[in-house]
Amino acid sequence: MFAKRQSALAAAAGLPPEDRSRVSLDSLVAVLKKPPVAVGAAGVFVLAAGALFVAVMGDPRAGAPSARVALERPAAAADPAPTGADAFSMSGLDLYQDMAGVDPSLLDPNGAAGGEALITLPDGASVAGGSAIAAPVRAPSNPLPKAPIAGLFSPGPNGPLPRIAPDGRVPAQAYARPFRANGKPMVSLIVGGLGLNAVTTRAAIERLPAEVTLSFVPYAEGLQAWIDMARAQGHEVMIELPMEPTGYPENDPGPYTLLSSGGADDVEAKLDWLLGRATGYFGVTNYLGDRFAASDEGMGAMLAVLRQRGVAFLDDGSMRRKPGAFARASADRIIDETQSPAAIMGQLNALEAAAKTRGAAMGTGFSYPVTVEAAARWTAGLDARGLQLAPASAMTRRPGR
Repeated sequence: MFAKRQSALAAAAGLPPEDRSRVSLDSLVAVLKKPPVAVGAAGVFVLAAGALFVAVMGDPRAGAPSARVALERPAAAADPAPTGADAFSMSGLDLYQDMAGVDPSLLDPNGAAGGEALITLPDGASVAGGSAIAAPVRAPSNPLPKAPIAGLFSPGPNGPLPRIAPDGRVPAQAYARPFRANGKPMVSLIVGGLGLNAVTTRAAIERLPAEVTLSFVPYAEGLQAWIDMARAQGHEVMIELPMEPTGYPENDPGPYTLLSSGGADDVEAKLDWLLGRATGYFGVTNYLGDRFAASDEGMGAMLAVLRQRGVAFLDDGSMRRKPGAFARASADRIIDETQSPAAIMGQLNALEAAAKTRGAAMGTGFSYPVTVEAAARWTAGLDARGLQLAPASAMTRRPGR
């Protein structure tokens, strides 16, 4: 082995040096001739050419318009904490609030939301089943004096309390809307639940005739301001007294609910708070209260306080057999237990028929937008149909009379 290697070195000793660059180039050409390598090299060449073009000429899309948008998901709004108003009427309150706030521009000239049915009234007006109130704003009609009226209140632990004045004037008469019968059958309407929703409260005050009596929730924020606004528009007003219903406390009208088991002292203490929430009301009405009405002690204590303070008591028809207070009245029907234009119009038509039969009739309803809208349209044609719209105070009677 050693001898053969020596012979090869000796044979090459006399040859000129080999050109190494030539050997490397030949080797490279040989490699590139292989098909897989040739395809890969072509791809690299194209990419390199493109990069060189961009580097020399710049971005070919640099002159084209462009925009950059930052997309962020908004955080979910936290639900507001419940207030005293929430406790007053959890049943029906969701519907009441959901029906408010619809864009009036979505209404057609007749007041109907897109795609909703219209109910035609006897005078040709229409009522929509939507959630907006399209009845026109009314000018104030004989504004009532600003409350309180001197002599008709006394200081209380939670605010001024109504009282009979030394000269014999009573809140049930002094704060009522003046009324003179014209001989036609009379119909009265009370719209309640006001103060919980600013939109529908303002609509009821401004769009219903002054003869419609308005009833306010005692837990409402800014209660006195709402009552002042209503009286300035000509409406007489009432305060709603939460009373124990069947199913209490699961069905709870709020912290100052009059309880059948509370006794006279508890009823009087809660009435001091409820009646002291505002001033300027001629009477009060019940909110719920079928269980409380069954308590002779509780009802007797409440009516005694109202009688001593000269305040009227009007109920929704569920307490008709309970006499007392300075003046009393009971509604003949609730007009909106079913919140649809057709159902409400049916109840209002029945109220008209009762008034024509008996000479007078009174209805009550909640301030759902559909109720306010229907009532505004319905009352506009009463005179032409031979009826007189009267404030609810005109329906009250003194005990024993």
